Amino acid sequence: MRDNRSMSAKIKHGFWSDLPKPFFILAPMANVTDFAFREMIAKYGKPDVMFTEFVSANGLVSAGRNKLLIDLKFSNKQRPIVAQLFTGHPEAMKEASILVKELGFDGLDINMGCPDRAVERQGGGAAMIKDRENSLKVLEAAREGAYPLPVSIKTRIGYNKNEIQEWLGFLLEQKLPALTIHLRTRKEMSDVPAHWDLMPDIVQLRNEISPETLIIGNGNIESLNEAGDRISQYGCDGVMIGRGIFGKPWLFSSLHYPRHVGIPKFSSHSAKTKIQDLKSVSLAAKNDIRFAKRISVPQYSSHSAKAAIAPLVRSVGRILGDAINIEDRLKIMLEHTKLFEEIFKGIKNFAVMKKHFKAYVSGWEGAKELRLKLMEAVSASQVDRIIKKYCG
Repeated sequence: MRDNRSMSAKIKHGFWSDLPKPFFILAPMANVTDFAFREMIAKYGKPDVMFTEFVSANGLVSAGRNKLLIDLKFSNKQRPIVAQLFTGHPEAMKEASILVKELGFDGLDINMGCPDRAVERQGGGAAMIKDRENSLKVLEAAREGAYPLPVSIKTRIGYNKNEIQEWLGFLLEQKLPALTIHLRTRKEMSDVPAHWDLMPDIVQLRNEISPETLIIGNGNIESLNEAGDRISQYGCDGVMIGRGIFGKPWLFSSLHYPRHVGIPKFSSHSAKTKIQDLKSVSLAAKNDIRFAKRISVPQYSSHSAKAAIAPLVRSVGRILGDAINIEDRLKIMLEHTKLFEEIFKGIKNFAVMKKHFKAYVSGWEGAKELRLKLMEAVSASQVDRIIKKYCG
């Protein structure tokens, strides 16, 4: 009997049961976390879990289905990977969930937080916060269609006001494997700082209603250092990072070294100087180094600090703190651009890459002039020529 209960729990929670703690997730972002960008992230700094862009379940069961299938393209390098769908129609969700299972995803997530009016008009996204009866029908349809895949939810703390007890309490009663909370209301959009101070109340509510549900925080996270601080301070199980990944596909790179084999932890004053000698280390990299130091074990004396870091800085994934200089940053951007064109030519507008160009090319003297030239590019070959000319 005990074995049967264990297997049941395994099926219900799926890969979520196997994640390390704390864990870190790539957020679903429309026209950002597409296949090409996820491939870059998988190569240069894979998170513990990846989400697809959010996709319309209605569209997946319509005549235009084939145009949307590209948004569900993934590779094994991206596993575990979760498909995120939205809809207000249970029948569409059930049929789309069957497709998600057939495509081989590791999990399914329902978007119940997107504030986009077009999404809400379909009864999906944040509109579900106002309609618990239908949200439950959509969840049940997803579970039926996707079984035995785990079905999770991403939402907000409320629609026009804080509804943690009512809304999140209702969702926790559904015994989800994981619940991601964007710590703002729908009304607040992203116009105010995320309410991380509410996380302890959410964790306590989880403990009372559904102790096995993993709680994931989201909002205003720019680095792994910040993510680690939020977890330590507020008690959630993991953090989902969205906008912080822009222009930094290596953001999650330091996860692999400290958690699995340990990284240098520097104990003397002079070690800090050694780190600063690595002039290509960015501010974000220093944040990651601080995070890695806080959770690592091995000790190194000051005289060996630079020697200990050097091989890591040279590594392809920039395991310790994404020590990316300008030239390397531009090479990665070009690689991303070429992959985008290879995958999406004739399917997605090349202009989608412009938001990435803005993020990659920022933070140094002369970046603005380079950005302006990249904004005029309409192909990967043009981007290639612009970068070669810039790098001399």
